[in-house]
Amino acid sequence: MAREAALAACLEAVLGNRSSANRVFELLEPLAGQEEPEDIVSAARICGRLFGALLERGELFVGPLPEQDASLGESYSAQDKYRIWMRHRYRDCIGCLGELMGHDSFQVKEQALCTLMKFVELEAQYPLIKIEWKGTLTFPCDLLNVVVDGLLPTTEDASLLISRFQEYLEYDDVRYFVMKAVTASIGQVMQKTKERPLPFYQQNVFSLISPINMPNKESEMVKFMVKQDNCEELKFSKLQAHRQVFQKMWLTFLKHKLPPGLYKKVLVILHDSVLPYMNEPTLMMDFLTVAYGIGGAISLLALNGLFILVHQHNLEYPDFYKKLYSLLDPSIYHVKYRARFFHLTDLFLSSSHLPAYLVAAFIKRLARLALTAPPEALLMILPFICNLFRRHPACKVLLHRPAGPADMSEDPYVMEEEEPSESRALQSSLWEIQSLQSHYHPDVAKAAAVLNQSLSEMEDDISGLLELSAAELFDREVKKKAVDVPLEFEPVRGLFGKKNDIFAEHFSLD
Repeated sequence: MAREAALAACLEAVLGNRSSANRVFELLEPLAGQEEPEDIVSAARICGRLFGALLERGELFVGPLPEQDASLGESYSAQDKYRIWMRHRYRDCIGCLGELMGHDSFQVKEQALCTLMKFVELEAQYPLIKIEWKGTLTFPCDLLNVVVDGLLPTTEDASLLISRFQEYLEYDDVRYFVMKAVTASIGQVMQKTKERPLPFYQQNVFSLISPINMPNKESEMVKFMVKQDNCEELKFSKLQAHRQVFQKMWLTFLKHKLPPGLYKKVLVILHDSVLPYMNEPTLMMDFLTVAYGIGGAISLLALNGLFILVHQHNLEYPDFYKKLYSLLDPSIYHVKYRARFFHLTDLFLSSSHLPAYLVAAFIKRLARLALTAPPEALLMILPFICNLFRRHPACKVLLHRPAGPADMSEDPYVMEEEEPSESRALQSSLWEIQSLQSHYHPDVAKAAAVLNQSLSEMEDDISGLLELSAAELFDREVKKKAVDVPLEFEPVRGLFGKKNDIFAEHFSLD
């Protein structure tokens, strides 16, 4: 408290009399980072008050800042010399605060961030650039770049500090210039890595840009940190310009190789939070194509984005169904994104114009993989297969020979074939489903037995089954009410066929 009181007294002296201007160094000294965190926080807070007041008073030099030595010449008045000198101190303060955003103490980081953003707001209101004509943009982009650089370190996770910064992204002008600053930062940082991923840096970028809430309509863009004189004429007040900057930021971020874990995080939000706000979503085709070809969970997650591009933007993807078919492997019933995958696969196979051989190949492969699937997955996939038969009656030939033709020594279906047209699925049968009719779980056996009967025309609603888990299935079984099961054909009426009342009388305690 004594240290803070001393700093406050120093603040009053500097603001009260220009002859005490040199005491500003007493305020800047703790920002070097060698003090206790509490003292650094106090100094940052006091410096915020000092330079905030000087900005409001107009006591910092306005225009291109001369070198400090050059300002000592005769060409500047005493007042200008003071303002130039104090402007250099302000620049020193900004540099210290930028470095403090990498301090070990989060309390220090947070105070440095908040102080810098206070300066951003004040500089926008009281600009340090000369306004030569009406309509000049006065937003302090260079100062905001210092903040963005502090939020994106390359050697540590800054997600906590970034979450503190999110409230500022609700301002339309701040969001616009942050997106521009991030784009520039990615270009500068990633070009030095020679295509090697920078896990911390790229994760920090993702943490900063993924929660950005883009406006849907221009009429929603009404929240600005600082209202410019001709705000409606400036780029950052136009939705089209916002989308253009947003698009460039994401394309710049995604053109560099990502760590595998980050690939998944990007693909999870891409279809909802990125593609709808781009001016040209089709520019994401290359990224999604590469992701779709990686395999595993990454390919599954890329399906969402590809679905939007194929169905909403009429893009063609060569061998799309061949790749989708190749994704069907034993892990498909166990992955975290199973529900998402089967929801999209259901949509892709909904067209009645698909050839019978293609749908039959999917049915047969799903049935073969079902032999080793857990019950909760089987309760979803069996109605899924039934729906495919309803949409594509030509595939019912698989049902007409449940055990296969008599002269079929082995199943003609080639499981290892990558090309659906060469898999010979239409020459096969669904003996796998017949096997599942003897499954240990009664619900699975009952669902498999449906294919023994004529299928109704109405499709089954599988939406409620996509997220079914083993725990839910277990709870469902536990909560079933027990029914009385007869253990004998005829109820017992006594030892010799009649009630032995005589024994009751004989051994009565009365």
